[in-house]
Amino acid sequence: MASFRVKGGQRLKGEIQPQGAKNEALQIISAVLLTAEPVHIKKIPDIRDVNKLIELLADFGVQIEKTGPESYIFTAKDVNLDFLESDQFKEKAASLRGSIMILGPLLARFGKGKIPKPGGDKIGRRRLDTHFIGFQKLGAKFDYHIGTGFYNVSAKELTGTYLHLDEASVTGTANIIMAASMAKGTTTVYNAACEPYIQQLCKMINRMGGKISGIGSNLLVIEGVESLGGTEHTMLPDMIEIGSFIGLAAMTQSEITIKDARIDQLGIIPDTFRRLGINLEFRGDDIFIPAQEHYVIDSFIDGSILTIADAIWPGFTPDLISIILVTATQARGTVLVHQKMFESRLFFVDKLIDMGAQIILCDPHRATVIGLDRAFPLRSIQMTSPDIRAGVSLLIAALSAEGTSTIHNVEQIDRGYQYIEKRLNAIGAQIERF
Repeated sequence: MASFRVKGGQRLKGEIQPQGAKNEALQIISAVLLTAEPVHIKKIPDIRDVNKLIELLADFGVQIEKTGPESYIFTAKDVNLDFLESDQFKEKAASLRGSIMILGPLLARFGKGKIPKPGGDKIGRRRLDTHFIGFQKLGAKFDYHIGTGFYNVSAKELTGTYLHLDEASVTGTANIIMAASMAKGTTTVYNAACEPYIQQLCKMINRMGGKISGIGSNLLVIEGVESLGGTEHTMLPDMIEIGSFIGLAAMTQSEITIKDARIDQLGIIPDTFRRLGINLEFRGDDIFIPAQEHYVIDSFIDGSILTIADAIWPGFTPDLISIILVTATQARGTVLVHQKMFESRLFFVDKLIDMGAQIILCDPHRATVIGLDRAFPLRSIQMTSPDIRAGVSLLIAALSAEGTSTIHNVEQIDRGYQYIEKRLNAIGAQIERF
């Protein structure tokens, strides 16, 4: 198990380039299974979850050519479906939650697919019903074998239908889009997720010869086609990394420029951080965060305490709730942080409390943060990263704290952030991996 030794109290300064979007990458890389032709994907982040998915595709027989540090060509001409029956597949697929994304393209192109119960962050219940209900309504047969732990789907032919999703699941929407892209007839998906990552997937499939309309809305219309071809695709910068760097700059009183941020795709993320009192300046497509001695939390217009809650897009992404919470600990003022989607995502706040933060955990979903306004800096402790986003939140806290902190199980951070200590050390951080 790897750990970070973090010397706090260092002011950072410089430019940092966000990686390609992790959540988009898992969808886009899975979509190469839809075609036998080459698909060239650029800006792929070099992180554990994405690399595991690439290894899984290679095990299926997908030809993979690395054309640059962040670029690959995938050719899924000869896909070995027998690999689905192997112990190696069960072991690898179970260790990666993103493996669920291969079901839609396998079902669309080959008429069958299976997956063991996938892993991922331990942040509460993350049900898969939306995926399988969608497949069933398209005409697939679904069953779950308790003995083997496998979810199985199969269909001689998928047929377009009307779907009103029970929840606007991002991965569920993506899986249904991929399955419906080659179904017979037209599929209408209402209450679809409409995140930029979903928009990117739809645009990519259309370049491959698909026919998807309503992109960017929660009502998608997918006209099935007989086959899809190759294409090129470039990932968006990771909006979660961008939000993490904004919070980092504020907590460490640092002057940081986030390069090539695709501000047009960030939704309300910049304005949400502004409500914590953080100054942001857009310079072309870069975000400049000046060093701030103090930042003051806004309130509602009637003077009541500000609440920041996650919501489906275009609301505030749940993956940044942990970052908002830790950033608020050194602000002036009070904020109620409401994590609606996952009941275990706030359970890392005990570590922040040990560091001296003033946080009241109201229940599994809500925490009230009373900002210290830097009157009492956080103190260094030893801690363990429970999941990707909490891990980075703890890293931000450690970078702002007095003394040297130790963070264990940083493989969780590696799942979502590439070369994080090298990139932060390049702008003045002091992080040692051991």
